[in-house]
Amino acid sequence: MNNKRLGSQGENIVRAHLVRLGWRILESNFRCSSGEMDLIAEEQGASPVLVFVEVKTRRDHSHGGPIEAVDTRKQRRLAEVARAYLGRRGGGGEEPECRFDVAEVEIGADGLASVTLRRAAFASSQG
Repeated sequence: MNNKRLGSQGENIVRAHLVRLGWRILESNFRCSSGEMDLIAEEQGASPVLVFVEVKTRRDHSHGGPIEAVDTRKQRRLAEVARAYLGRRGGGGEEPECRFDVAEVEIGADGLASVTLRRAAFASSQG
């Protein structure tokens, strides 16, 4: 399986996982000039939270754990994408509470997947 197909499979697994948790998926593969955000979702609760989700899928740890791929440079790019999304969304001046999560998908040799959701995995370095 190539990396692109593996990544798509991971995103589908995470999307289904978040829906089972009661989250509402707002966007999949949101693209702008700064890059792409895998998933943008709303975590339901007393005060809904807008969550920007980066999905990292691995079959083994030969390239490190999934979260290790979200380095400082990647975090800055994801923050830029989030700002672009918020700008397009037009919240009427009142921004929702936002968070950056990293969803790690590990697919075992048996083909079974496990998902670890790293909530608030990093914070935007700017506003």
